[in-house]
Amino acid sequence: MKIASDGEILVRGKNLFTGYLHAGDATKDALGSGWLHTGDVGVIDDEGFLTITDRKKDLIITAGGKNVAPQNIENLLRTIPLVSHAVCIGDNKRFISALLTLNQEAVASWAKERGKAPGSRAEQVANAELRADLQKAIDALNERLARVEQVRKFTILEVELSTEGGELTGSMKIKRKVVQEKFKAAIEAMYA
Repeated sequence: MKIASDGEILVRGKNLFTGYLHAGDATKDALGSGWLHTGDVGVIDDEGFLTITDRKKDLIITAGGKNVAPQNIENLLRTIPLVSHAVCIGDNKRFISALLTLNQEAVASWAKERGKAPGSRAEQVANAELRADLQKAIDALNERLARVEQVRKFTILEVELSTEGGELTGSMKIKRKVVQEKFKAAIEAMYA
């Protein structure tokens, strides 16, 4: 097992298949270098343990040519109590941005601590104090990230991502293409 220069996990051994039946091009793509290209991105730690961090197809390649694994950043953003979902954007862009949805229970607690009503989702999105608290939390998380991975802008969505809305799979994974198409105007506004 080894990690390719783009972060993809490569494996080889007698336990792997020798190729696809009657599909030479697919075999060449998967095994052309003598290694099986898994399609997963990961790291091997000092003790030799593999950690899968993302799918290669989900990698963001910035305008500067840097590969960024969005799942790591999104997982960090979801550690902010106010955030329920996070989707990183940045493919062919100058920087990473994020679409965020709010955890309604956490927002209610946040508002109660300040002696306020949580308000509607539209009011929450427009709330400058809530936005400032989110910015502080994101700034703290950015200190743990490489410069190219840091979230420079974010947009709070008025709607929750859901399976019914088509933004999430049945196993609650983000459908990136659907999200990017559905919230195209919000994304474009962050890069205007």
